[in-house]
Amino acid sequence: MIRYLRFITKRLILLLFVLFGLSLMTFLLARVVPSDPAATYLGPRPQPEQVERIRAQMGLDRPLPVQYALYLRDLLSGDFGTSLSTHQPVLASIREYLPASLELMITAMAIALAVGLFLGTLSARHENTLIDHTGRFIAITGVSLPAFWLGLLLQILFFRVLGILPLGGRIDTMVSLIHPVKTITGFLCLDSLLTGNWTAFRSALLHLILPACTLAAYSIGIVTRMTRSSLLEVAQEEFVTAARAEGFSERRIAGKYMLKNALGPTFTSAGLAFASMLTGTFYIEAIFYWPGLGSYTANAILSIDYPVIMGVTLLGAVFYVVVNLLVDILISFIDPRIRI
Repeated sequence: MIRYLRFITKRLILLLFVLFGLSLMTFLLARVVPSDPAATYLGPRPQPEQVERIRAQMGLDRPLPVQYALYLRDLLSGDFGTSLSTHQPVLASIREYLPASLELMITAMAIALAVGLFLGTLSARHENTLIDHTGRFIAITGVSLPAFWLGLLLQILFFRVLGILPLGGRIDTMVSLIHPVKTITGFLCLDSLLTGNWTAFRSALLHLILPACTLAAYSIGIVTRMTRSSLLEVAQEEFVTAARAEGFSERRIAGKYMLKNALGPTFTSAGLAFASMLTGTFYIEAIFYWPGLGSYTANAILSIDYPVIMGVTLLGAVFYVVVNLLVDILISFIDPRIRI
């Protein structure tokens, strides 16, 4: 336990240095953008005296080192600043949009792990056969297909042609009006399930399928390839040969012994893919009208809303480091040979 606490402490200390460097970089980049934040805050046709007053309120008339020091002070107190376009606190907006993105990401990663582990194990057990070639084809296709193209294709197939899944959004408008979901976690499927709102649960689940499958496609390819290659490498180990000599079935050897020892690289790759989803869902959220953090960030980029851009960037860095920390701890529990 002491070893784990030291490891976690070391990672958290490194996170502070990463956040400091990232905050400095994003702060400087935001200041060199050819745009006046005060004018953006005031909207169209601001008066010069109004711009100067807002610049003074924001501290933009002070030297850059002083501005950065004030920004760090506010950041340490939990103040991410105020959006220039919506005039709302950035942290409050992130809390509003984040649950929708997390619901989509968690569902997509669950699909990716279930499908990828199955395909990877199946391909490794039937190496260089038609099953293996099919699994590798699916993996390469998932990695190669552009997310926006795949999303549009699924919309055409399941909405326009088959008519079994909704086009976009998180829930039907009429369902949300007649059967409103009480917010508990911000995850519509979970909240409707906890409150017994089955009509809303069905609608939210149907709306979640297409964007989650689209987002999961890339991760399915990664998990499948990593699982297959790791299993083939583990298959050369002596304990596998000994298990076969004992007469164990191939299914038991692959599922109970080989897979457990091959999960390290797979979970590491899956963790990296999951962390990148937080700020990599722009296309999917735009195509499926998903009101998540990706759409919020994309709008901020288009309007050069630098407080939002800086806040989401720092959040992404924290999320990335924390996810990798949790993955390292999980792998150490799964495979005792790995020592933290």
